[in-house]
Amino acid sequence: MSEQTPAGRLFSRRRRANVEGGRQHFHKVKVSPEEEAQLLQLAEQQGVTIPRLLVESALSAGAPQTPTERKQGLAELFAIHTLLARVSNNVNQLARHANSGDEFPAEAKETLAYMKKLAFRISDTVDRINW
Repeated sequence: MSEQTPAGRLFSRRRRANVEGGRQHFHKVKVSPEEEAQLLQLAEQQGVTIPRLLVESALSAGAPQTPTERKQGLAELFAIHTLLARVSNNVNQLARHANSGDEFPAEAKETLAYMKKLAFRISDTVDRINW
């Protein structure tokens, strides 16, 4: 079986893409140890480098999210889509089994509860993505 790429890695990379001619300017920023710890934590959460975090945060000032955060939300939606496809296949199998006899499968209750959980996950993810 082939190894699947995590959905987040399809949309994101740690470093920014190269630009033609290179980046001509750089800025040196000094931070305290506490600030460094916060920057490391935020960069790790978003899966980016500290310079990328600083640039995206500054350039998206006033926007509800950085481009990386939006991409992560979209990656989450794609992951949920895959889960829903798998669960819908399971529901079809349960329905086929239920229609072939007079006993309703015990697994149906668990499957429906899982579908409700996925529906809430979709709603939460969409709410986090500020278009």
